[in-house]
Amino acid sequence: MKRKLISAIGVAGMMISLAACGGDNGDGGDKAGADGYAGETLTVWVMDGSSPDQWQKDVQTAFEKKTKAKVKFEVQQWNGIQQKLTTALSEENPPDVFEIGNTQTPAYAKTGGLADLADLKNEIGGDWTASLNESSIFDGKQYAAPWYFANRVVLYNKKVWADAGIKDTPKTRDEFYADLKQIGEKTDAEPIYLPGQNWYHFVGLTIGEGVQLVKEQDGKYVSNLDDPKVAAAMETYKKFQALSKAPKDKDEATPQQGEVFGKGNVGAFIGMGWEAGIAIKANPKIEKEIGYFTIPGATADKPEGVFLGGSNLAVAAGSKKQELAKEFLKIALSDKYEGELAKLNGVIPNKEALQSNLKGNVVAEAAAPAAAGGGTTPLIPEWAAVENAPNPVKTYMTAVLNGKSPAEAAKQVEDEFNKRLSQQQ
Repeated sequence: MKRKLISAIGVAGMMISLAACGGDNGDGGDKAGADGYAGETLTVWVMDGSSPDQWQKDVQTAFEKKTKAKVKFEVQQWNGIQQKLTTALSEENPPDVFEIGNTQTPAYAKTGGLADLADLKNEIGGDWTASLNESSIFDGKQYAAPWYFANRVVLYNKKVWADAGIKDTPKTRDEFYADLKQIGEKTDAEPIYLPGQNWYHFVGLTIGEGVQLVKEQDGKYVSNLDDPKVAAAMETYKKFQALSKAPKDKDEATPQQGEVFGKGNVGAFIGMGWEAGIAIKANPKIEKEIGYFTIPGATADKPEGVFLGGSNLAVAAGSKKQELAKEFLKIALSDKYEGELAKLNGVIPNKEALQSNLKGNVVAEAAAPAAAGGGTTPLIPEWAAVENAPNPVKTYMTAVLNGKSPAEAAKQVEDEFNKRLSQQQ
C-alpha cells in the first residue's frame, strides 16, 4: 500500500510516499578489477515518492564513482505494482534491485523471487533495528534489507487542549485517557475521533501486548483472535473509542479522519503524519494548532505498540548482476545515504543511531520513539487474503464495540478468518 508522511511541518502541501533505509558510510568496498564494473548498467525500481531526486543523484554519483558502472532508476506507481513485479521477476531480465513493501516481502521470498542477502547483512547490517529488519527475514534467511518506515502518532489540536486546561502532553496510556476525558468535561469538543475500524491502530495495540493475530496449529496458520492478549488490546481500543462520536462500523478513511479533525472541534486522532495535510486542506486555519506526540504506552518508558509501514530493498534472484546489486545496496543503505533519505523524507531510518537526522521534523520526532517496539501484521504469505474486504478483523472490532465480548466476536469471524488463511475463498 502507498504510505505518506509530511516531511516538514508548516508546508501544508509537502507530502511524500514511504519506504526504508540502512548501512555504513558508503565509501568503501571492493571493486571487480581495475575497471570495476565498467560498461554495466544496474536497473533499480523505486516507488513514486520514496526517493527524492537529490537522493537518487547523490547515490548515483557515489555508485558510479565506486564501481565504474551506471545505475538506472525507474520510478514505479503503487497501483498495480504487485502484479507488475510478479511478472517482471518471472522474466529473463528482471529489475536488479527493487523496492518492496515490508509486509509483501515474505510472499515474494516464498516464491523464490528474491536473492539471499545473508552476506550483505553480515557486512553492513549488524546494527539494523531488529523490529525494522524482521520483515526482511523469511524462513530464517535474509531475503531483503530494511530501507525506510513510518508509524502512527497522536495528532492533537493545541487550542482544544489548552481550552481544557491541559499544559503537557501525556506520557502514559492512563494520562492520555484522563486528558481526553478532561477535554470532554471542560470543552464542547469531541475528545478523540477514533472510528471503530481503525484496524492498523488495533494491530499496534496487539503488538504492544506481545501477541500476533494468527497462530500455528497442526502445521497451518489459524486465527488467534481468541487469545486473551488480543482481547486485552481490543478492550483498550474500546475504552478510548467510547470517548468518540465516530461510527463503529467505519474505518479512518470513511470519512477521512483528517477532514473531521480539520473542522477544529476534535481534540485528537491517531494517524499518520501526512494526514495533517488532509486537515489543513480542509481548513487552512488549523495548521498552526496541530501538534504531534508519540502514542503513550502502559508505562512512561515504553511507547504504545505501533504498526510499522515501510519498504525494504531486495535483489532479484534472476538478476545476472547480483554482486553489482549488492554494491549498490552497500551505498544506498550506508549511514550517509540512509541518513540523507531520513532527513529529506522524514522517514524512520533502519538504525536507531540515524534518528538524529530527524531533528526538527516534529512528525518524525514523534514517530521515531515507537519504532523499536513496533511490528507488522503476521509476516506470512497467507496473510494477504485476510485483508481483502470485508476484512474479518474489522468485523471483529465492530462486533466488540457493539456489545459482544471479545471471545464471542472472535468466534463469529473464526471460520471466515481461517478460510482466508487457507486461501480457500
